[in-house]
Amino acid sequence: MSRRHTGIRALAAAALLVPLAACSSSGSEGDAKPAAKAAGFPYTVTNCGVKTTYDAPPKRAVTMNQHTTEVMLELGLKDHLAGTAYLDDKVLPKYEKAYDSVPVVAKEYPSYEKLLAANPDFVYGGYASAFLAGDGRSREALAKSGIKSRLNVEGCAKKPVSMEDVYREVREVGSTFGVRDRADKWVSGAQRELAATAEKSKGRKALSVFVYDSGDKTAFTAGGRGIGNDIIERAGGHNVFAHVDKSFSDASWESVVKNKPEAILILDYGATTVAQKKKRLLDDPVLQDVPAIKNKRFAVLPLSDMVTGVRAPEAVRKLAAQL
Repeated sequence: MSRRHTGIRALAAAALLVPLAACSSSGSEGDAKPAAKAAGFPYTVTNCGVKTTYDAPPKRAVTMNQHTTEVMLELGLKDHLAGTAYLDDKVLPKYEKAYDSVPVVAKEYPSYEKLLAANPDFVYGGYASAFLAGDGRSREALAKSGIKSRLNVEGCAKKPVSMEDVYREVREVGSTFGVRDRADKWVSGAQRELAATAEKSKGRKALSVFVYDSGDKTAFTAGGRGIGNDIIERAGGHNVFAHVDKSFSDASWESVVKNKPEAILILDYGATTVAQKKKRLLDDPVLQDVPAIKNKRFAVLPLSDMVTGVRAPEAVRKLAAQL
Protein backbone atom coordinates (compact mmCIF):
# COMPACT_ATOMS: atom_id res chain seq x y z
CA MET A 1 0.00 0.00 0.00
CA SER A 2 1.13 3.52 -0.68
CA ARG A 3 0.70 6.40 1.69
CA ARG A 4 -2.56 8.29 1.17
CA HIS A 5 -2.20 11.99 0.45
CA THR A 6 -4.55 14.37 2.21
CA GLY A 7 -4.15 17.23 -0.21
CA ILE A 8 -2.88 19.55 2.51
CA ARG A 9 -0.15 20.92 0.24
CA ALA A 10 -2.66 21.50 -2.54
CA LEU A 11 -4.96 23.38 -0.17
CA ALA A 12 -2.08 25.47 1.08
CA ALA A 13 -1.10 26.32 -2.48
CA ALA A 14 -4.66 27.26 -3.32
CA ALA A 15 -4.83 29.52 -0.30
CA LEU A 16 -1.93 31.54 -1.69
CA LEU A 17 -4.03 32.42 -4.73
CA VAL A 18 -6.79 34.06 -2.71
CA PRO A 19 -6.66 37.84 -3.28
CA LEU A 20 -5.16 39.71 -0.37
CA ALA A 21 -8.19 42.01 -0.43
CA ALA A 22 -10.21 39.16 1.00
CA CYS A 23 -7.95 39.20 4.07
CA SER A 24 -8.06 42.95 4.77
CA SER A 25 -10.65 45.69 4.65
CA SER A 26 -8.37 48.16 2.86
CA GLY A 27 -6.99 45.76 0.27
CA SER A 28 -3.50 46.84 1.27
CA GLU A 29 -0.85 44.10 1.24
CA GLY A 30 0.73 45.69 4.31
CA ASP A 31 -2.42 44.99 6.36
CA ALA A 32 -2.17 41.20 5.94
CA LYS A 33 -1.03 39.49 9.17
CA PRO A 34 0.63 36.09 9.57
CA ALA A 35 -1.48 33.37 11.18
CA ALA A 36 -1.09 33.31 14.96
CA LYS A 37 1.01 30.51 16.41
CA ALA A 38 -0.67 28.09 18.81
CA ALA A 39 0.19 28.81 22.46
CA GLY A 40 3.40 27.08 23.49
CA PHE A 41 4.72 26.75 19.94
CA PRO A 42 7.18 26.39 18.41
CA TYR A 43 8.14 23.67 20.91
CA THR A 44 11.53 21.93 20.71
CA VAL A 45 12.35 18.73 22.57
CA THR A 46 15.21 16.24 22.48
CA ASN A 47 13.88 12.72 22.90
CA CYS A 48 16.19 9.70 22.94
CA GLY A 49 18.83 11.64 21.02
CA VAL A 50 16.44 13.03 18.40
CA LYS A 51 15.86 16.79 18.47
CA THR A 52 12.50 17.85 17.06
CA THR A 53 10.74 21.18 16.71
CA TYR A 54 6.96 21.31 16.55
CA ASP A 55 5.36 24.42 15.04
CA ALA A 56 1.91 23.13 16.00
CA PRO A 57 0.44 20.04 17.70
CA PRO A 58 0.46 16.85 15.58
CA LYS A 59 -2.97 16.13 14.13
CA ARG A 60 -2.69 12.47 13.07
CA ALA A 61 -0.74 10.50 15.66
CA VAL A 62 -0.30 6.73 15.69
CA THR A 63 0.61 5.10 19.00
CA MET A 64 2.45 1.79 19.18
CA ASN A 65 2.34 -0.02 22.55
CA GLN A 66 -0.35 0.29 25.17
CA HIS A 67 1.30 2.71 27.57
CA THR A 68 1.77 5.33 24.85
CA THR A 69 -1.89 5.01 23.87
CA GLU A 70 -2.97 5.44 27.48
CA VAL A 71 -0.79 8.55 27.95
CA MET A 72 -2.56 10.11 24.96
CA LEU A 73 -6.03 9.15 26.23
CA GLU A 74 -5.29 10.33 29.76
CA LEU A 75 -4.39 13.74 28.33
CA GLY A 76 -7.65 13.91 26.38
CA LEU A 77 -5.98 13.59 22.98
CA LYS A 78 -8.32 11.06 21.34
CA ASP A 79 -9.10 13.44 18.49
CA HIS A 80 -5.38 13.63 17.64
CA LEU A 81 -5.14 9.84 17.16
CA ALA A 82 -5.25 8.41 13.65
CA GLY A 83 -4.56 4.89 14.91
CA THR A 84 -3.16 2.62 17.61
CA ALA A 85 -1.32 -0.69 17.70
CA TYR A 86 -0.13 -3.40 20.07
CA LEU A 87 -2.07 -3.81 23.33
CA ASP A 88 -0.51 -6.00 26.03
CA ASP A 89 -3.82 -6.33 27.88
CA LYS A 90 -7.07 -4.39 28.18
CA VAL A 91 -7.05 -0.61 28.35
CA LEU A 92 -8.33 0.79 31.64
CA PRO A 93 -12.13 1.01 31.82
CA LYS A 94 -12.04 4.82 31.87
CA TYR A 95 -10.31 4.77 28.46
CA GLU A 96 -12.47 2.12 26.76
CA LYS A 97 -14.95 4.41 25.05
CA ALA A 98 -12.25 6.69 23.67
CA TYR A 99 -10.05 3.75 22.66
CA ASP A 100 -12.89 2.04 20.80
CA SER A 101 -13.32 5.14 18.64
CA VAL A 102 -9.72 4.98 17.34
CA PRO A 103 -8.78 2.69 14.41
CA VAL A 104 -6.51 -0.25 15.27
CA VAL A 105 -3.74 -0.20 12.67
CA ALA A 106 -2.41 -3.64 13.64
CA LYS A 107 -2.79 -6.19 16.42
CA GLU A 108 0.95 -6.00 17.04
CA TYR A 109 3.43 -3.77 15.19
CA PRO A 110 2.27 -2.66 11.74
CA SER A 111 4.45 -3.01 8.68
CA TYR A 112 5.94 0.23 7.42
CA GLU A 113 3.41 0.26 4.59
CA LYS A 114 0.46 -0.19 6.98
CA LEU A 115 1.82 2.53 9.21
CA LEU A 116 2.11 4.94 6.29
CA ALA A 117 -1.40 4.02 5.14
CA ALA A 118 -2.74 5.62 8.34
CA ASN A 119 -1.23 8.88 7.05
CA PRO A 120 0.36 9.90 10.38
CA ASP A 121 2.25 13.09 11.05
CA PHE A 122 3.54 11.68 14.38
CA VAL A 123 4.35 8.17 15.64
CA TYR A 124 4.70 7.49 19.36
CA GLY A 125 6.42 4.22 20.34
CA GLY A 126 6.53 2.64 23.77
CA TYR A 127 9.46 0.26 23.33
CA ALA A 128 12.59 0.50 21.19
CA SER A 129 11.19 -2.42 19.16
CA ALA A 130 8.53 -0.05 17.81
CA PHE A 131 11.22 1.62 15.71
CA LEU A 132 13.32 -1.35 14.61
CA ALA A 133 15.30 -0.44 11.52
CA GLY A 134 15.14 -4.06 10.33
CA ASP A 135 11.35 -3.80 10.16
CA GLY A 136 11.58 -0.57 8.18
CA ARG A 137 10.06 1.58 10.95
CA SER A 138 13.17 3.44 12.14
CA ARG A 139 12.74 7.02 13.27
CA GLU A 140 15.09 8.04 10.48
CA ALA A 141 12.88 6.37 7.87
CA LEU A 142 9.82 8.08 9.29
CA ALA A 143 11.57 11.45 9.25
CA LYS A 144 12.36 10.98 5.55
CA SER A 145 8.62 10.58 4.99
CA GLY A 146 7.98 13.82 6.87
CA ILE A 147 6.73 12.06 10.00
CA LYS A 148 7.87 13.16 13.46
CA SER A 149 8.27 10.57 16.21
CA ARG A 150 8.76 9.97 19.92
CA LEU A 151 10.08 6.99 21.91
CA ASN A 152 9.03 6.50 25.53
CA VAL A 153 11.99 7.55 27.72
CA GLU A 154 12.34 4.04 29.18
CA GLY A 155 13.15 2.81 25.66
CA CYS A 156 16.48 4.63 25.63
CA ALA A 157 17.27 5.07 29.34
CA LYS A 158 20.96 5.12 30.24
CA LYS A 159 20.26 4.93 33.98
CA PRO A 160 17.54 3.44 36.20
CA VAL A 161 14.11 4.85 35.40
CA SER A 162 12.14 6.47 38.21
CA MET A 163 8.78 8.14 38.72
CA GLU A 164 10.46 11.43 37.75
CA ASP A 165 10.85 9.94 34.26
CA VAL A 166 7.12 9.19 34.21
CA TYR A 167 6.43 12.84 35.00
CA ARG A 168 8.84 13.91 32.27
CA GLU A 169 7.19 11.61 29.74
CA VAL A 170 3.71 12.93 30.44
CA ARG A 171 4.84 16.57 30.50
CA GLU A 172 6.75 16.33 27.22
CA VAL A 173 3.83 14.64 25.46
CA GLY A 174 1.53 17.30 26.90
CA SER A 175 3.81 20.05 25.58
CA THR A 176 4.05 18.37 22.16
CA PHE A 177 0.26 18.49 21.82
CA GLY A 178 -0.25 21.90 23.41
CA VAL A 179 -1.89 20.57 26.60
CA ARG A 180 0.90 21.05 29.13
CA ASP A 181 -1.67 22.27 31.68
CA ARG A 182 -3.39 18.86 31.57
CA ALA A 183 -0.04 17.12 31.97
CA ASP A 184 0.91 19.25 34.97
CA LYS A 185 -2.47 18.55 36.56
CA TRP A 186 -1.95 14.80 36.11
CA VAL A 187 1.55 14.99 37.63
CA SER A 188 0.22 16.85 40.68
CA GLY A 189 -2.41 14.15 41.19
CA ALA A 190 0.16 11.39 40.80
CA GLN A 191 2.44 13.00 43.37
CA ARG A 192 -0.40 13.21 45.88
CA GLU A 193 -1.32 9.58 45.30
CA LEU A 194 2.28 8.42 45.81
CA ALA A 195 2.61 10.50 48.97
CA ALA A 196 -0.54 8.90 50.39
CA THR A 197 0.75 5.40 49.59
CA ALA A 198 4.12 6.16 51.18
CA GLU A 199 2.39 7.36 54.35
CA LYS A 200 0.39 4.14 54.64
CA SER A 201 3.52 2.02 54.09
CA LYS A 202 5.69 3.93 56.56
CA GLY A 203 7.58 1.72 59.02
CA ARG A 204 6.75 -1.54 57.25
CA LYS A 205 9.56 -4.06 56.70
CA ALA A 206 10.53 -4.32 53.04
CA LEU A 207 9.82 -7.72 51.48
CA SER A 208 12.20 -9.23 48.94
CA VAL A 209 10.32 -9.62 45.64
CA PHE A 210 10.93 -11.75 42.56
CA VAL A 211 9.07 -10.59 39.45
CA TYR A 212 7.88 -13.44 37.25
CA ASP A 213 7.02 -12.27 33.78
CA SER A 214 7.34 -15.59 31.95
CA GLY A 215 9.75 -18.37 31.13
CA ASP A 216 10.33 -22.08 31.68
CA LYS A 217 14.00 -22.96 31.25
CA THR A 218 14.90 -19.54 32.62
CA ALA A 219 12.89 -16.86 34.37
CA PHE A 220 12.19 -13.66 32.48
CA THR A 221 12.17 -11.05 35.23
CA ALA A 222 12.44 -7.34 36.01
CA GLY A 223 15.91 -5.89 36.48
CA GLY A 224 16.95 -2.61 38.06
CA ARG A 225 16.83 -0.37 34.99
CA GLY A 226 13.07 -0.13 34.40
CA ILE A 227 10.27 1.68 36.22
CA GLY A 228 9.18 -1.67 37.67
CA ASN A 229 12.08 -1.54 40.10
CA ASP A 230 11.02 1.90 41.37
CA ILE A 231 7.41 0.73 41.67
CA ILE A 232 8.47 -2.23 43.84
CA GLU A 233 10.62 -0.07 46.12
CA ARG A 234 7.89 2.56 46.56
CA ALA A 235 5.41 -0.23 47.35
CA GLY A 236 7.57 -1.47 50.22
CA GLY A 237 9.51 -4.21 48.50
CA HIS A 238 13.02 -4.96 47.30
CA ASN A 239 13.54 -6.39 43.83
CA VAL A 240 15.93 -9.35 44.18
CA PHE A 241 17.27 -8.65 40.68
CA ALA A 242 17.69 -4.89 41.16
CA HIS A 243 21.41 -5.36 40.49
CA VAL A 244 20.72 -6.41 36.88
CA ASP A 245 21.32 -3.38 34.63
CA LYS A 246 18.34 -4.01 32.33
CA SER A 247 14.62 -3.30 32.44
CA PHE A 248 13.88 -6.99 31.88
CA SER A 249 16.26 -9.93 31.67
CA ASP A 250 16.52 -13.71 31.84
CA ALA A 251 17.67 -15.21 35.16
CA SER A 252 18.45 -18.78 36.08
CA TRP A 253 16.15 -20.58 38.48
CA GLU A 254 19.19 -21.29 40.64
CA SER A 255 19.66 -17.54 41.09
CA VAL A 256 16.00 -17.19 42.05
CA VAL A 257 16.48 -19.84 44.75
CA LYS A 258 19.70 -18.20 45.94
CA ASN A 259 17.96 -14.82 46.39
CA LYS A 260 15.19 -16.33 48.58
CA PRO A 261 12.35 -13.99 47.61
CA GLU A 262 9.62 -13.57 50.21
CA ALA A 263 7.00 -12.63 47.62
CA ILE A 264 6.53 -13.22 43.90
CA LEU A 265 5.00 -10.58 41.67
CA ILE A 266 3.35 -12.19 38.64
CA LEU A 267 2.85 -10.03 35.55
CA ASP A 268 -0.52 -10.71 33.96
CA TYR A 269 -0.71 -10.53 30.16
CA GLY A 270 -0.83 -12.68 27.05
CA ALA A 271 -2.17 -16.19 26.56
CA THR A 272 -0.69 -17.69 29.75
CA THR A 273 -3.02 -17.02 32.69
CA VAL A 274 -2.00 -16.02 36.20
CA ALA A 275 -3.30 -19.40 37.44
CA GLN A 276 -1.05 -21.23 34.98
CA LYS A 277 1.97 -19.17 36.01
CA LYS A 278 1.30 -19.84 39.71
CA LYS A 279 0.96 -23.57 39.04
CA ARG A 280 4.24 -23.63 37.12
CA LEU A 281 6.03 -21.99 40.06
CA LEU A 282 4.36 -24.04 42.79
CA ASP A 283 4.96 -27.34 40.97
CA ASP A 284 8.67 -26.73 40.29
CA PRO A 285 10.70 -28.93 42.68
CA VAL A 286 13.67 -26.56 42.34
CA LEU A 287 11.67 -23.79 44.02
CA GLN A 288 10.21 -25.69 46.95
CA ASP A 289 12.50 -24.05 49.54
CA VAL A 290 11.87 -20.51 48.32
CA PRO A 291 10.01 -18.61 51.09
CA ALA A 292 7.46 -17.12 48.67
CA ILE A 293 6.60 -20.60 47.38
CA LYS A 294 6.41 -22.12 50.86
CA ASN A 295 4.02 -19.38 51.99
CA LYS A 296 2.22 -19.09 48.63
CA ARG A 297 2.77 -15.35 48.77
CA PHE A 298 1.90 -13.88 45.38
CA ALA A 299 1.05 -10.44 44.06
CA VAL A 300 -0.32 -9.71 40.59
CA LEU A 301 -0.12 -6.68 38.31
CA PRO A 302 -0.91 -6.31 34.60
CA LEU A 303 2.24 -5.90 32.51
CA SER A 304 1.00 -2.48 31.43
CA ASP A 305 1.27 -1.34 35.08
CA MET A 306 5.03 -1.98 35.06
CA VAL A 307 6.06 0.41 32.30
CA THR A 308 6.70 4.15 32.13
CA GLY A 309 3.15 5.35 31.68
CA VAL A 310 0.19 6.83 33.50
CA ARG A 311 -0.55 3.60 35.40
CA ALA A 312 2.67 3.70 37.41
CA PRO A 313 1.48 5.69 40.48
CA GLU A 314 -1.64 3.53 40.83
CA ALA A 315 0.53 0.42 40.42
CA VAL A 316 2.50 1.43 43.50
CA ARG A 317 -0.70 1.63 45.55
CA LYS A 318 -2.00 -1.69 44.22
CA LEU A 319 1.26 -3.51 44.88
CA ALA A 320 1.70 -1.99 48.34
CA ALA A 321 -1.75 -3.30 49.29
CA GLN A 322 -0.81 -6.82 48.14
CA LEU A 323 2.58 -6.87 49.83
